[in-house]
Amino acid sequence: MALPQRRTDIGPPHYKDFLPPVIQKNYGDWKYHEVLSPGVMVHVANSGDKIWSVRVASPRLLSTDTIRDLADIAEKYCGGYIRWTTRNNVEFLVSDEKNLEPLQNELKQKKYMMGGIGSRISNIVHTQGWIHCHSAASDASGLVKVLMDEFADYFTTKETPNKVRMAVACCVNMCGAVHCSDIAVVAVHRKVPTIDHDKVKNMCEVPSTIAACPTGAISPDPAKKSVKINADKCMYCGNCFTVCPPIEIHDPEYDGVAIVVGGKVGNLRSNPKFSKLAVPFIKNNPPRWPEVTSTVRKILDAYVADAKKHERVGEWIERIGWEKFFKVTGLPFTFQHIDDFVIARETFRTAATFKW
Repeated sequence: MALPQRRTDIGPPHYKDFLPPVIQKNYGDWKYHEVLSPGVMVHVANSGDKIWSVRVASPRLLSTDTIRDLADIAEKYCGGYIRWTTRNNVEFLVSDEKNLEPLQNELKQKKYMMGGIGSRISNIVHTQGWIHCHSAASDASGLVKVLMDEFADYFTTKETPNKVRMAVACCVNMCGAVHCSDIAVVAVHRKVPTIDHDKVKNMCEVPSTIAACPTGAISPDPAKKSVKINADKCMYCGNCFTVCPPIEIHDPEYDGVAIVVGGKVGNLRSNPKFSKLAVPFIKNNPPRWPEVTSTVRKILDAYVADAKKHERVGEWIERIGWEKFFKVTGLPFTFQHIDDFVIARETFRTAATFKW
């Protein structure tokens, strides 16, 4: 006889425990879904049951007051069922149609921004930035704020040829999704870290500091009872600073952001794609980063004007060619765009044809 399942606090609870009854009843048996408005979508099951999703934007880093307010709204109209998407959108799961309009009215009254469903810009996924991350080269939260201010109409009303996923990462360790987003901003350090040798011997474990470097650029410096860095091998990732703070990676003169484009996760029409470099460096200019927003605007406007319906940004670029991409966006092509990674032959363009 099998023993009853023991409840423990090891690992997360099963996700099915948090699904609305309508979803549990019709799990895996849905007929279709329909986008009713930029912020409302309905799923219809073969049984005839329906559930509505009402999506609003969020800044990702939320106060407890905001979370409590969202939970109270969900309790009032959705039986408490609410979810956060992987892009930090907030979705209220409505099982009773009579609650749909009152929910939207209260969200509007409280100035929550509804939208992001379908061929639009979704909420921008991002990393911690200066508010929390110790190795940040820029402020993810600040960049997301100015980008969403700039492109809010593409979240609420305007459409794009296909969905546009944006991301911001505050360093190249990239706990955001910049590697697989249509347009993404990734902050970069550009200078070899400086070492405070007196503090290293008192604050750091030399073996773990050496092991933290992914390129093997750090080695012992017995004379100073510290470590040294091979500048030719350093890729400015800041991993060493994570385990040994006296190895300082931050530099306000050299830190800034790069912009990458063309990534996607889905395999519809074409395979998933990694993002590729569009702009190698823009210096930090807080609090509004005008150079970043204007550059992203150039890329988005060119995509909206020239892409075919259903084309993602990466598919559009592949169709017109990178030469034309740089021409229509007005972005300069520099030596940083040349892929010189040691095993880059896998990604080289090997044909003799060019697309002008």
